[in-house]
Amino acid sequence: MKITRETVLNVAELAHLELSESEIETYREQLDQILTYIEKLNALDTSSVDPLAQVVAAASDFSAAWRDDETRDAGIAAEALAAAPDAQPPFFRVPKVIERES
Repeated sequence: MKITRETVLNVAELAHLELSESEIETYREQLDQILTYIEKLNALDTSSVDPLAQVVAAASDFSAAWRDDETRDAGIAAEALAAAPDAQPPFFRVPKVIERES
């Protein structure tokens, strides 16, 4: 699959990215290489390979990989908020980025 300059520009617009001419070409080449590799992978016969529900489950001892999902205080909130230009604890105030001018 060939990725065109227009495809990169379309994706960049959807992601609200402004790309330089060199970035457009760089990303075009990289996306093209990725999709070419995926085409090679899709050509492989995997019909005799059992799917894995969990990659970790394929390991011999995966019990150590699981832990309880608990919230913990990292103890850095005050320090992080102190470094913020416009903090209103416990939040950071940031500029609105959802809207953009056309």
